[in-house]
Amino acid sequence: MYSPQSLHRWGITHSESMERLAYSQALRDPMAMERANLLNMAKLSIKGLIESALSFGRTLDSDYPPLQQFFVVMEHCLKHGLRVKKSFLGFNKSLWGPLELVEKLCPEAAEISASVRDLPGLKTPLGRARAWLRLALMQKRLADYLRLLITRKDLLSDFYESSAVLLEEEGAVIVGLLVGLNVIDANLCVKGEDLDSQVGVIDFSMYLKNDIDDYRSEERNSQIASILDQKNYVEELNRQLNSTVNGLQGRVDNLEKSNTKLIEELAIAKNNIIKLQEENQQLRSENSLILLKAKQHLELTQGDVTVERDTYKQSRQGLDEMYNEAQRQLKEECQLRQDVENELVVQVSMKQEMELAMKLLEKDIHEKQDTLIGLRHQLDEVKTINVEMYQKMQTSDDGMQQKNDMIHRLEEKTNQISATMKQLEQRLQEAERHRLSAEEGARRFKADFANKADSMQRQIQQRERQLQQLETDLKIEKEWRQTLQNDLERERDSVSQLSAQALQIGGLKQEFHRLHDENVQLKSICEDQEQALEELGSKLSESKLKIEDIKDANKALQGGQVWLKDKDASHCKLCEKEFSISRRKHHCRNCGEIFCNSCSDNELPLPASPKPVRVCDTCHALLLQRCSSNPT
Repeated sequence: MYSPQSLHRWGITHSESMERLAYSQALRDPMAMERANLLNMAKLSIKGLIESALSFGRTLDSDYPPLQQFFVVMEHCLKHGLRVKKSFLGFNKSLWGPLELVEKLCPEAAEISASVRDLPGLKTPLGRARAWLRLALMQKRLADYLRLLITRKDLLSDFYESSAVLLEEEGAVIVGLLVGLNVIDANLCVKGEDLDSQVGVIDFSMYLKNDIDDYRSEERNSQIASILDQKNYVEELNRQLNSTVNGLQGRVDNLEKSNTKLIEELAIAKNNIIKLQEENQQLRSENSLILLKAKQHLELTQGDVTVERDTYKQSRQGLDEMYNEAQRQLKEECQLRQDVENELVVQVSMKQEMELAMKLLEKDIHEKQDTLIGLRHQLDEVKTINVEMYQKMQTSDDGMQQKNDMIHRLEEKTNQISATMKQLEQRLQEAERHRLSAEEGARRFKADFANKADSMQRQIQQRERQLQQLETDLKIEKEWRQTLQNDLERERDSVSQLSAQALQIGGLKQEFHRLHDENVQLKSICEDQEQALEELGSKLSESKLKIEDIKDANKALQGGQVWLKDKDASHCKLCEKEFSISRRKHHCRNCGEIFCNSCSDNELPLPASPKPVRVCDTCHALLLQRCSSNPT
């Protein structure tokens, strides 16, 4: 900003040069003559208003004559070169159109425009423009608003002609003269005044003075200039001090809020750690209970396995006894069959009956072979199940090894049973061979003893009795086979129960592994949170120590940046990761935005603080680029 003294000097020298140019161009351009006259009237009205206001010594109101003449002159200056707009009602010249542009160029003027539109007594655009000038003068921003307006000549060209005052150099001179009006305090009532119907006529009698008044006015002008310089300097100092105080106060408040938030988050994190420790203890107790239940279940299964082993031994002994009895009976049957074959030489009919009996015996033997094959398959299935159980139980704990030992024993016993069954099969094969040999002998005996039928009739009756006994023996064997089948079904049920128990043990093992993994994850989470709490504690201690340094450093700041609040940021601005207990929030001391630790792990000295402070990656790159381009 220019000081009032420099503007005043610049306005005088520039006005003198403009007067000379105006007089030289007056004969050639009537618009130039009008601009020169308006410039002179503006100078006289502004100078007279400042002198009278300082001699008046109090706040000016709307009835003050020099102030009314100033508004009339400003109205004539703004109307100069204004384009005529056609409408349905005729031609119209309006000052309100260009003044509305100030609202777009300066957001602070929006309040004045809104209050002008809300006034109930204003009906014409001219009245709104007059009200806008009065409100801008009361706000002491009239010179600033018009300076912004005349800089945008591309927008003013839609409302004014090319030779208008605002589009020429005279407009810049008038705006420079308006800066001196900031020393005037005015209190104007816009509501009750009829601004639509006022007639703007310039009174030249107020500006006709003698030489003595001119001499006095020059002395007053020098005094006024010095007073204005001092007042503006003091106002600028007050504005800067107020801005710095407000900025520092806001930053101190933000630091206090962040400190309280960090303390609250630390307390919350401690509570979460206590809860996690309690949950860990509960999980450990539940894990111990599960292990006890698994051990009890293993003990029960071991007892069941021992009982089943004893029953299996008893059943195997019964099978061996029954096999011996069957072998003995087979031997007796072979002997009887030899005798019967000797007798069948005489009687063909008896031979046929004996052949039928042998066929029945063969069928029974084949059925026994089928049952043995089924038992062999079942034993193979038991072997595969036991192998799978053994593979699953290899990775279990020490408590599961006893079960594996029992399974190994069962496998050995099943192998023994398979060996005995193989021996039984071999014996059956030998019996079949004996039977075949017996059949061949019977065929031989048929040819040799065909003529001895009469002598053996008595013996036939005895053999019939023996056949009846054989039939009863066959019935006994069938009953014995049924008992064997029942025993096999029981063994199958026991094997299925064992497999189900093995599956339950596998499920318990999986649950144990899952609980172990969850425990490991909870431990890792606890460790991470403990590390985060340690970092928070260290950062809190460092922040408490650095608060005083930050307060001292912030006194030199000018308050230009925008400090983002912690509650307004939930993600890092660069990497867009969500903040949490482990990912903390950090302010960039250059731009005021919030980042994570990885995106703001840089320190550089700023103009406001000689000590290195935290900055984000983008500000770090920009500051380094500036330092490289401007090493001074």
